[in-house]
Amino acid sequence: MSDVVLVTGGGIGIGRACALAFAAKGHTVVVTDVLKDKGESVVAEIEAAGGKAEFQELDVRDTARSDALVADVEARYGSIDTIVANAGIAHRVPLDELTDEKWDHTFDIDLKGMFRVIRPAIAGMKARGKGSIVCLSSIMGVAYGWDEHVHYSSAKAGVVGLVRGLAVELARSGVRVNGVAPGYIRTAQLLSKEHSLGPEGAETAGENIPMGRIGEPDDIADVVVFLASNGARYLTGQVIAVDGGLLVGRY
Repeated sequence: MSDVVLVTGGGIGIGRACALAFAAKGHTVVVTDVLKDKGESVVAEIEAAGGKAEFQELDVRDTARSDALVADVEARYGSIDTIVANAGIAHRVPLDELTDEKWDHTFDIDLKGMFRVIRPAIAGMKARGKGSIVCLSSIMGVAYGWDEHVHYSSAKAGVVGLVRGLAVELARSGVRVNGVAPGYIRTAQLLSKEHSLGPEGAETAGENIPMGRIGEPDDIADVVVFLASNGARYLTGQVIAVDGGLLVGRY
């Protein structure tokens, strides 16, 4: 019997790769995103390959919608077995322009947005005595500072605390909580000159990575699938840096 996997921010980048990877393993994937066209495109791609998926529009800043979506999925499928909390933003904002509103906007999506989707699903997971939650952090939240992205780094560091706190509280219930901290990954975010490295910066970064390249979304998705699988059954509360050796190779 296939698991039901809920992916937030599943329309593009790492979220899309995760949705495709879980579907390829035979799981039913609920793709959520604010990007309706992108999310529906991922579902069509999964279905064309013979997989099972559906799209649900979701802004993770909306508590009522998050609660309703989880309840609806559980009612129709009987369970949510895995949550991939991936939805996030990373906007470049210099410190002297970083208003309360901009700070709160990032935290509302990148950290509290995860909690909003996880919270309503916990009761069902505890009742069934099993479940897996995987949260996306960043190397900018576990090891590096990132100039003009203080709000982003802070939120992604908060994800580490979220993972650890939830893991300890839920461990006896059979629910595992882990995280992945991606390094430089070829996504629209990374390739944005306005908010990140841009194409040229990405290639320069690749030269400084021990494995000699920046990562691909699939490189992250395969680790997420592993963390959600029975192969990681004794693993909880961990945030794994998937970065091609970047953090250990800097000297």
